[in-house]
Amino acid sequence: MFASFYKKIIIDFPRLTLLFLILTIIFSIYHSKNFNLDASSDALLLEGDPDLKYLREVNETYGTKDFLVLTYTPISNFTEKETILNLQLLKSKIEKLTWVDNVITIIDVPLLKSTDEGLMERLTNYKTLAYPEIDRKRGFDEIINSPIYRNYVISEDGKTSGIVVYLKKDERLEEFIKIKDQYFYQLKEVGLSKEDKLNFKKFIKEYEEYKNLYNLRNHQNITEIRDVISKYGENAKIHLGGIPMIADDMMSYIKNDIIVFGLGVFVFIIITLWFIFKNIKWVLMPLLGCATSVVIMIGLLGLIGWKVTVISSNFIALMLILNMAMNIHVTVRFLQLKKEFPELKKNEVIFQTSKKMFLPILYTVLTTICAFLSLVFSGIKPIIDFGWMMTLGLLISLLVTFLLLPSLISVISSENEIDIKDTEKSFITSSLGSFTKNNKLLIFGSALLIVIFSMTGIFKLEVENSFINYFDKETEIYKGMKKIDDDLGGTTPLNVILKFPKKTKEIKKEDDEFDEWQEDNETNENKAKYWFTRDKMDKIIKVHDYLDSLPEIGKVLSFGSILRVAEDLNNKELQSLEIAVLYSKIPVEIKNEIISPYISVEKDEARISLRIKDSLEGLKRNDLIKKINSELNSKLGLEKSEYKLAGVLILFNNLLQSLFKSQILTLGIVLLGIFLMFFLLFRNVVISLIGIVPNFIAAFFILGIIGFLKIPLDMMTITIAAITIGIAVDNSIHYIYRFKEEFKKIKNYNGTLDKCHSTVGIAILNTSITIVFGFSILVLSNFIPTIYFGVFTGIAMLLAMISVLTLLPKLILTYKPFGEETNEF
Repeated sequence: MFASFYKKIIIDFPRLTLLFLILTIIFSIYHSKNFNLDASSDALLLEGDPDLKYLREVNETYGTKDFLVLTYTPISNFTEKETILNLQLLKSKIEKLTWVDNVITIIDVPLLKSTDEGLMERLTNYKTLAYPEIDRKRGFDEIINSPIYRNYVISEDGKTSGIVVYLKKDERLEEFIKIKDQYFYQLKEVGLSKEDKLNFKKFIKEYEEYKNLYNLRNHQNITEIRDVISKYGENAKIHLGGIPMIADDMMSYIKNDIIVFGLGVFVFIIITLWFIFKNIKWVLMPLLGCATSVVIMIGLLGLIGWKVTVISSNFIALMLILNMAMNIHVTVRFLQLKKEFPELKKNEVIFQTSKKMFLPILYTVLTTICAFLSLVFSGIKPIIDFGWMMTLGLLISLLVTFLLLPSLISVISSENEIDIKDTEKSFITSSLGSFTKNNKLLIFGSALLIVIFSMTGIFKLEVENSFINYFDKETEIYKGMKKIDDDLGGTTPLNVILKFPKKTKEIKKEDDEFDEWQEDNETNENKAKYWFTRDKMDKIIKVHDYLDSLPEIGKVLSFGSILRVAEDLNNKELQSLEIAVLYSKIPVEIKNEIISPYISVEKDEARISLRIKDSLEGLKRNDLIKKINSELNSKLGLEKSEYKLAGVLILFNNLLQSLFKSQILTLGIVLLGIFLMFFLLFRNVVISLIGIVPNFIAAFFILGIIGFLKIPLDMMTITIAAITIGIAVDNSIHYIYRFKEEFKKIKNYNGTLDKCHSTVGIAILNTSITIVFGFSILVLSNFIPTIYFGVFTGIAMLLAMISVLTLLPKLILTYKPFGEETNEF
């Protein structure tokens, strides 16, 4: 019934179908104006990660601001008047930007050793390198030897300074994030009512609109500060870093990748189609099919409000590649049928082509969807969105292929046109066919060796989250992060939160007198004045020194750093009473700068801030986190309840560990899903098992190569296996489906193999070459994981093609799943 309806509507009235598609394209183009990108860091976090919730609590307790970091390496040294003047001018120019809150440079560092006054006088009346009367040499030596500022605002060699540009808080965005989190936790814990769901839907729309506005403002801000930097680049080498800059540059990379991948693949497809068909009509029709699918998809993404991230930025290239494969199979099949049955009318050949190709292409789409849907188990929103995005894209491609292509062939091609080179002559496929028939031991032996190699390499796989190594070394992101990593104490932040008992029992003799005083005087109002006991300070310093001793860690800052400066100035260790008195006399603005970021009296906590040297060779971030968690307990004697780690390092590590577990486990689900697809299509267990073998060998081979090359799995490369299986299995379905069809007529396995290699084998060869070179376009990205994704998926597809044209037919010849032969060959 469906076939009859399809013939009457699509085949017999192709212009009506084309009109419908033109209207759909116009509708899609209109909604494509809402097509948006997202490069924010929260797009790469695990939804519901308890460590994310805790980090936000930490940030609220100790205060946090978005900031940019400039690395400033002057031609002359920092003791020269000219250098100080240039730095002052740069700072002044940056401070005038409306979105900047304040700027901290080396010339703002308080010089506390420049006078012989008392400690409090020095704190309240400090001078800096900017003061004309200051001894710059002495002041600079103080900064470079300071436990606070060395490797923080000045490099160890004294040649590079860091300029920290704090951005004004966006209160509205913070409020949006809080509300979003509240909705999420409510959904997770008790669920949302009907009214809540409506409110949430309305809220998300407002939130996304504001984020778009925020991203636009951020881009303008980065452009402004780069304009300022460019004017001061003559006297110093300046690099820009920081999350707002990375987010903006990532947006540029995503836009660039979408354009480059889309155009690159499109151009390559034109070349491939011309090579196959040598006729402008047969080049134009599949191209229109590909372009239509992509336009409709972009319009739908704009309508739905799905944003493209760096993870899904290659969706256009993937859609073009996969859609082209469908179009080539349908077009080649039409021309072959027209050549085989010249007496049939064009519309009848189109109908027979659609009828014969619909099931195999439907099942290839379903198996590929099965692979992409495996990504939804990752728990990471952009990867989940990528999975659903490609699922929607594949369904659109399927519909467009069987609506547009038959209509175009009907309208554009002439009745007797068969402009295609002789499909029965292909040196590559005929050679592979002969090799398959005559080399059973070599084929099976090679497959076994590949499996052994792959499994060995898979056991060497590891996940890592080296953010700096995600970018090309020529990008501003890499240069800035590398400079900060090498000279200014590391890039990836981590916090160690120390928790003190509510009622601290001091054990040191020198604290006895203070304890009694504290007991008598402590109230909620004056608790802070008597909180700073020596016991707490010693614990902070002990943890600080341990963290500072680890080679993977760069700059460590804590209240211990400040205490050491005070003790150095006093030439003695401060006791509890002295610390308390000192705290009570420090002005509020200084407390907010040097104490509040590291101490929470209200929560009885202390924060130790540190940064990881992200570019350190051989750094194992997961191992480092485990080591710190373990040794704080085993080496330093802290109870597990007395400390907790928080920070971006933890969040990205959680993301990758979760992704590794979900994707490796999900391969089993993909295997089962594809097996069921084969079984539904062929109703034969042996054929189903034979069909999945070549593709899993290809996927595991790539994982094995990645393992042996010691390339860490990340957000992109970890998805290669599932996606490769989903795409590569398409060739197996087409080959087996055609083999089954031809075997019914030929009744001889060797003869059927030759027939398939000279027909569907050529289509498989052409589509595979298109896919391999299509993926190679991804090497033009600035995002290293995308390059790996393109290279390794291309290699996997090449191996899958060879396997489908050698191992798969050899398995068919060996197990004879279609019954016994009745004809000689």
